[in-house]
Amino acid sequence: MATSPAAEHVDEENARGEETRQGDCLSSTGVVRLIQKTIAEVVGTFFVIFAGCGSVAVNKMYGSVSFPGICITWGLVVMVMVYAVGHISGAHFNPAVTITFAIFRRFPLKEVPIYVLSQICGSMLASFTLYEVLSPKPAHFFGTTPAGSDMQSFVLEIITSFLLMFVISGVATDNRAIGELAGIAVGSTITLNVFVAGPISGASMNPARSLGPAIVMHNYKGIWVYLVGPIIGTFLGGSVYNLIRFTDKPLREITKSGSFLKSMSRNNSL
Repeated sequence: MATSPAAEHVDEENARGEETRQGDCLSSTGVVRLIQKTIAEVVGTFFVIFAGCGSVAVNKMYGSVSFPGICITWGLVVMVMVYAVGHISGAHFNPAVTITFAIFRRFPLKEVPIYVLSQICGSMLASFTLYEVLSPKPAHFFGTTPAGSDMQSFVLEIITSFLLMFVISGVATDNRAIGELAGIAVGSTITLNVFVAGPISGASMNPARSLGPAIVMHNYKGIWVYLVGPIIGTFLGGSVYNLIRFTDKPLREITKSGSFLKSMSRNNSL
């Protein structure tokens, strides 16, 4: 049966429309946002590890940073990166935090593998960069290893990670908190934890922080402590905060939030 020119024109338009819809699907808002969040996590984790582990390496090699300087560096770099990309990705930089958010349904489960992979890649890139630039010897290892027994460091990692997640839950997931202070609160918590647990366990609180240097410098001593401890600690910290989250205040009061908190809520709802 012959096809009229008008019908052929309609078929061509339909074909072009289908191609356009397919293109829109491939470049949908959700995909673009996920790519943006992935890049933010890689970049954020890179600079957290580069600055924090860099201070450890420089101190071991040249002795010019000091232990208090290392503590402050870790806190400051986390604070800076939270404010830099928190409104884009939520500024996790930590697989344990991402997993805990997903467990309590404050982060999409399907995005967990992408976030965790991004954080590990960022840590490995930063560790490799430090290794190539500074050329550290094995004695200058800038990862984390237990100073005492593995169990001692394991307990400390659980406690410090508990405190970190407890604070994050308060300032980043509770609408009653002052969202603009999230970066300061989280950075200060990390500084305090490093002061207390740094000389014993290294105060990792972050599997990616320990895994990147371990892979690059081939030092896996007590690595299980830093893969398991932070996950247990963040889960417990998130659980305890959820027990005290509820309030009898009117809805109009508990839904008030700052700009930073709103952006965190949007990221966790995507």
